[in-house]
Amino acid sequence: MLKPAVVIDSGSCFTRGGFAGQEQPQCVLRTVLLDPCRAESPGDGRQPCPAPRCHPLKFGVVEDWDSMSTLWRHLLCCRLKALPEEHPVLLAESPSCPAADRQRAAEVLFEALGVPALHVADTGFLSLCAHGRVSGLAVEAGAALCHSTAVCAGRTLRGATRCLGLAGEHLTRHLQRLLLRGPAELPALRALSGRLLTQLKEQCCYVSLDYEGELLEEGCQQPARFQTPDGRWLTLGKERFCCPEPLFRPEMLQHSCPGLHLLARQSLHAAPEHARRHLLANIVLSGGSSMFPGFPERMCLELNLLLRGEGVHVEVLANPGRGTAAWAGGSMAASLTSFQHSWMTRGEYQEHGAEYVHSRFQ
Repeated sequence: MLKPAVVIDSGSCFTRGGFAGQEQPQCVLRTVLLDPCRAESPGDGRQPCPAPRCHPLKFGVVEDWDSMSTLWRHLLCCRLKALPEEHPVLLAESPSCPAADRQRAAEVLFEALGVPALHVADTGFLSLCAHGRVSGLAVEAGAALCHSTAVCAGRTLRGATRCLGLAGEHLTRHLQRLLLRGPAELPALRALSGRLLTQLKEQCCYVSLDYEGELLEEGCQQPARFQTPDGRWLTLGKERFCCPEPLFRPEMLQHSCPGLHLLARQSLHAAPEHARRHLLANIVLSGGSSMFPGFPERMCLELNLLLRGEGVHVEVLANPGRGTAAWAGGSMAASLTSFQHSWMTRGEYQEHGAEYVHSRFQ
């Protein structure tokens, strides 16, 4: 008898893993590998150069499958203490994932890791599952990308999926530029590593419900203070709400793509007419970049302004745990008895080949 399924959600920054039925991922790894064999020695008695970092997954696309396989094996065997051949794997995939990547993932998991069964599911659908829905519109704001994904009766509507190539990592760099233009002392800014900048962003920034108004009313916003590891203090004023604003105004970062609220409307209008009202009633937020205070309220406000002629009032669902909603939805789905017929088994893989993953999971 097979043991509990393992749920894996690999994003550009973090890979989350755990067993079906758990409320939270058991472990979270950075989607980064170090290559100590390529670390260079200076040859003059100084410390050797640090090992280069490999980022196997970028913008929803795997660029290094050997590294991805190594990361998944480490997650299963070392962090979860699981034998891959004993546990089915539910793999969450980005809406931007190419079809070739889905097929290659099946090859890696069945052949390199030897898993007994596999299920591949879109993160948008899994985010809806975490909110107890199988139909709706998932608005995902992640680290590298944002997506708006329409799902009807458990089936992702690919033609109604939209992508914004601007997300949390871009906002972190934007915050750094904002601070460099402000009055903060340079030594304090230099003490901020990328990880500390992300921490600063998550602790101090928020989405404004009236961006233009707050800009005009100088000093109306409550400042926030952040202490660097060397004991210096940074004070944030308008940077707090200017940082996440590009999610709604990508042109601020020279992106020509519409804002996330406009992409959500595009997804709704690209869906079949008979499904739109049901989608409108089930709009859910997910992803770490949706966790800014004010983000759900701003999304709700913008969508109601955009759709005011359609005779509906939009409500947006934003659970406190939405930062890991895709993983939680996978955990919930894979633990259901009714889900057990949804696996692609090793026997099916051996009979039909890796391309069977496309017809098995649509």
